[in-house]
Amino acid sequence: MTDTVRTPADASQDGHPGAISGLVKAPVARVGELLKHPMSTYYLLLGTTMLLLVLGLIMVLSASSIESFKVFGSAYTLAQRQFGFAIAGVILMFILSRASVQFLRGTSVFVLGLAFLLLVAVLVIGVEVAGQRNWIDLFGPFRLQPSEFAKLALVVWGAAVMSNRKANTWRGLLLPILPVAVVMMVLILLEGDFGNTLMIAAILCGMLFAAGVPMRFFAWFAGVGALGILLLTLAAPYRMERFTSWLHPDADKLGFSWQLTQGEYAFGTGGFWGVGLGASREKWGSLPEAHTDFIFPVIGEELGLAGTVAVLILFGLLAFAIFRLAAQTKDTFVRLVAAGVGSWIVFQAVLNIGAVLGLLPITGVPLPLVSYGGSSLLPTLAAIGILMACAKAEPGARRALRRRSTAEALRRR
Repeated sequence: MTDTVRTPADASQDGHPGAISGLVKAPVARVGELLKHPMSTYYLLLGTTMLLLVLGLIMVLSASSIESFKVFGSAYTLAQRQFGFAIAGVILMFILSRASVQFLRGTSVFVLGLAFLLLVAVLVIGVEVAGQRNWIDLFGPFRLQPSEFAKLALVVWGAAVMSNRKANTWRGLLLPILPVAVVMMVLILLEGDFGNTLMIAAILCGMLFAAGVPMRFFAWFAGVGALGILLLTLAAPYRMERFTSWLHPDADKLGFSWQLTQGEYAFGTGGFWGVGLGASREKWGSLPEAHTDFIFPVIGEELGLAGTVAVLILFGLLAFAIFRLAAQTKDTFVRLVAAGVGSWIVFQAVLNIGAVLGLLPITGVPLPLVSYGGSSLLPTLAAIGILMACAKAEPGARRALRRRSTAEALRRR
């Protein structure tokens, strides 16, 4: 009798469980091999960022078309501006990705000084938009929001300072980053920007946690922060209205709960696959800020549950790449930068998505890389460019780049 050699494909046709398991394990093993490559973190950062950016450009074009036509007479004006911001941001990202870690550390004091100069300047020459004096007119229709730039400055300067300190206690790590961050938060609060004040606090906590500050400090910080939030909420009627509308969304659906209610309608209309790209009905005026803070409900309406889950997966992969860099590096500066940027992007995404889903109060922060706005997009892309530079500076990545450079030189001969 002749023995028959059975292949995995033959066995899978018979429903052999071992073969089916092998077919499942093969792609997982392949992904594992790719993640072992020394440049995998760099390419994960680049890939997820570009996918979120492209998705954001498409959704800004769709979500802003009606508002753009009403204001400018063209459905494409806001989308064209966002495309310009994206081009400038990507160029800045790649320039910074080629910078050395030493250069980034060396420019940290200058970056912080510029951030404070802008934060003070906006209180003097700033213009008020939607009740907040946090914009500086540049030229034409373009404005700068200094509080967005301040987040990047705190990350780079804080990482440089804490990595240079030879403190023997965790209290030594708090000086001078804690006083600087508190002054920064006070200046941003004076502008009326509560959302970015929370972002500065999140960045500070992320970096201090990565530096090894014990948990009892965060318990104390959380208590002081909660008291501060309570006092600020009671002091500003519109913040109190936002909070009460979050607690009781059905009490004032035609008032302060209008935006949240319309966002929920958008999600409900979208179903699993959505109504189709460009076919949103909420963006016709029912949903305020459809192309900025509330772009996620438009994604849910047009691309459905599949689209919103895809966005969450991309943010999850981006967070994985950032915190993987923080966990694997032996360079203290790189670890602190990654922790700061990771806390920034993840916390901002959670604040935005949680608010539009009704899980958190509305704070007015945009969805990173997706919402309209150059003041938010440019610092975020700059921060990712810095992370890409840090990822390339890792010893394994440097060796891989040298080998590739040598191979390319030999091929040219």
